[in-house]
Amino acid sequence: MSTPNSAKPANPAPLGLMAFGMTTILLNLHNVGLFPLSSVILAMGIFYGGIAQVIAGIMEYKNGNTFGTTAFTSYGMFWLSLVGLILMPSMGLGEATSEAFLASYLAIWGIFTTFMFVATLARYPVAKQTVFGSLAVLFFLLAAGDFTGSVAIGHLAGVVGIFCGSSAIYLAMATVINNEFGRTVLPIGEKKVSASVESIKAAA
Repeated sequence: MSTPNSAKPANPAPLGLMAFGMTTILLNLHNVGLFPLSSVILAMGIFYGGIAQVIAGIMEYKNGNTFGTTAFTSYGMFWLSLVGLILMPSMGLGEATSEAFLASYLAIWGIFTTFMFVATLARYPVAKQTVFGSLAVLFFLLAAGDFTGSVAIGHLAGVVGIFCGSSAIYLAMATVINNEFGRTVLPIGEKKVSASVESIKAAA
């Protein structure tokens, strides 16, 4: 008879991916010029994009997943810091960030994400590679848009951001649906593990 302590832990990745994906789409609907920067984006950035991703990262830590811990905790804190950058000057907590400094902030996140993308190439499915690859492009486009002041680059970043967020939502829902059905309903481009790799794992 199984006990609560022996139950299989939940997979926190869909939670983290949905939190990231939905918040990213909302922000980039603003970046393409469809909506102003409003409390909808800020609230999502704090509670879903921020806190929910950090929770997912903590859960990944308990599951022993270094990649998931690093990704979800970092991007959760990104959303919280981004909201802080927007709100703190109006609260008298520091000066407003210049466009050039904001570009540097975004570029650093782009560099971090590029390394995370490279890590996905080792063994993760194509769907996850797409999320991180498009996110790296998004950060660099946002940085370029802020540095140059180009509206066109900002709009292009918005389009890439909507794609990136959508790819994260797809991966999240594919993970949930495939798990519930016990088979692949929505493909995510999983890599086939060779027999030699399997034998190495078995011998380890």
